[in-house]
Formats: sequence, structure tokens, C-alpha cells
Amino acid sequence: MTEPSFLSAVRESYDTVAADYVERVPPPDALDPLSRAMLAGFAELVRTAGVGPVADLGCGPGRVTAHLAELGVSAFGVDLSPKMIELARHAYPHLRFSEGSMTALDTGDCELGGILAWYSTHHTPPRWLPAVFTEFHRALAPGGYLLWGDYVGDERLRPTRGYGRPVSYESYLLPLDRMADLLEQAGLVVTARLEQEPGGRVLRPYACLLARKPGRGERLALDAAGPMGVT
Repeated sequence: MTEPSFLSAVRESYDTVAADYVERVPPPDALDPLSRAMLAGFAELVRTAGVGPVADLGCGPGRVTAHLAELGVSAFGVDLSPKMIELARHAYPHLRFSEGSMTALDTGDCELGGILAWYSTHHTPPRWLPAVFTEFHRALAPGGYLLWGDYVGDERLRPTRGYGRPVSYESYLLPLDRMADLLEQAGLVVTARLEQEPGGRVLRPYACLLARKPGRGERLALDAAGPMGVT
């Protein structure tokens, strides 16, 4: 099967910028307080649920994967870029990292207790997002959590350079409500959202969504309740 062109562009671009990315992108402990709080809350929820490990999708050089591990979560990283995976394995040899795509996860059904998609879906064309989020739902165990974080807006970006190097990927910024709707359509229940305005080094609005895959029996109860829980 022919690989979608956007995946090839993302892989090649991040292979090109991998070393520069590590130098230019701040580590998790330099994130703003609210983003750190969302990561910490996600980690606590996953630990409490105890239904499986966390896959950090689009893990890059592995810093956030390692941060989750420091928060007591069993976490592993997945990235399209072989160069990024090489850097992650070198920096964190005690953790597991593998090449892969969020469009087709190398996990069984209901295997994961959590999925982290941290600034890693904006290179995915909008028409592919329903399939990606359906794949997230498939891989999550009942009661498992997804934390999504990324830039938001209504714009398609076609940069020619990134992190000081030539790139060929595109970025698609969607409104937060649209992202929440897509998660709900995939069967994930959004339980919290955070939207922040640009500030400091961040030049665009950015947001987080916390969602949960209903436990066995919960989905039927939610459907039976009807809109706004009214029968």
C-alpha cells in the first residue's frame, strides 16, 4: 500500500531538523504552568485507572516520554522520523522508542491506558483526522485517556523552513471546538479543555483536550441518556 504523501514529508522533514529541534525546542520543565499541569493531571489519571501503558505519539527526541516516566507512568514513544527515534534512544536508553505512524498503531485493540498526542497532529490533513482518532479509540483500553495538545486556529501553513532547515511538511490549524467534535465522533468523551492565548515564545493560540474512552457499559448509558443527559 502506498504511503500517504504527508507522512513522507513529515518523516523527511523531521529527519532533516532533528538535531536542531533538540537545540531549539525547550524541555517539558520549561513549559508554561498550565501545560505542565495538564500533563501531570493526565499522568495521575492514567496511573489511577491502571489499565495499560501510555503511547507518546510523535514523541520526537523523547523528552516528554521521559517526563511521563518521571511522573510514574509506564510510557513508550513512537515517531515517524528514524533520526528522532535515534536521538530518543540515545538520550533515554531505559525507555522504549519505535518508528511508526499514528495512522496505523502497532498495538492491539484496547491495549493502551493512555495516548499522548502532544503537538503532533497538526501535520495531519483534516480529512485524515477521523481515521487517526478512530485508531486512538481502537488502541485505548476502556477507561483509558487521551491528552491532545496543539496549536489551534483556522489556517493551513506551508513553511519552507523549520528550525533553521528546509522542510516540506504542511500544518493545519483547526478550531478547538472542531477538534473536540472529531474526538467525540470517534467515541472519545472530552472531559476537560484548556485554551491559551499567545504569549512569551508562543506566537499562536494553543490548547489541550483531555478525553476518555468510556468503560464497558458506559457508552450505552451515555447514548441512552440522550442530549444533555435528558431522557
